[in-house]
Amino acid sequence: MLTLRKVRHTIARSPVHGPLAWIRHRGIRPSDVFVASYPRSGNTWLRFMLYEILVGQSSSFVNIHQLVPDIGQQDAALPLLAQDGRLIKTHEPYRREYKKAIYLVRDARDVALSEFAYQKALGIIPDDFELYLQRFLRGQVNPFGSWVEHVNSWMKAQDDEHAKILLVRYDKLRREPEESLAAMMEFLAVNVERQTIQRAIANNSVEKMRAKEKANPQKASAKGRFVREGSVGGWSEAFTPAQALQFEQSTGNVLQRLGYPVVTTEYAPV
Repeated sequence: MLTLRKVRHTIARSPVHGPLAWIRHRGIRPSDVFVASYPRSGNTWLRFMLYEILVGQSSSFVNIHQLVPDIGQQDAALPLLAQDGRLIKTHEPYRREYKKAIYLVRDARDVALSEFAYQKALGIIPDDFELYLQRFLRGQVNPFGSWVEHVNSWMKAQDDEHAKILLVRYDKLRREPEESLAAMMEFLAVNVERQTIQRAIANNSVEKMRAKEKANPQKASAKGRFVREGSVGGWSEAFTPAQALQFEQSTGNVLQRLGYPVVTTEYAPV
């Protein structure tokens, strides 16, 4: 599994990513809804809960990949929504094919920490966090561009009304999961009882998610794991003051627009 993940990651960062992305988006329906995010932003956890709410069955790494799949595997997706609409995961920046989406956004500083730990477990980057942060800010750590470019593409699509987009902050989803998921059900035009939402939350705690991963290993390495802490604000203890300032200089205006705390206040709104 480790070798396969490394190969996939290498291919994804190569020049063939563009043509492959076009191929993966064939067969999209206007009624499809996307669960979108930059990598390491909580997309898998959210899909697990959405699956249980909409299907009424316990989610696992097997059925979630089959029925609420990654873009490119939508032919097997279960039509859970009106007009045979499907839920499909994507990490791509906004594309015109996306007519409706839940966009999950996480503080870029926590994203960088999580992505660094994951890629280090894969063995595809050196153990140099300082260098990694610079590459992260330049959009060179994955095939989806920089975090700023990614978030801006989705917010612009929302502002310009190119698509119906519900923007959800990861920290709010962690802090107020029931209210956040209820808002998503309203966005999806699906009526569910609060008890259904509550069960989905309880069945997908960090501990429960790790148990599900143990049953169907998704580990990046022998010691690593796909399901991590899902921390909020962990960057404040991991970043040096210099790293925090450098990061903020590149991302501060977008962080501010999203409502995330920044040390300085000199960034103009975007």
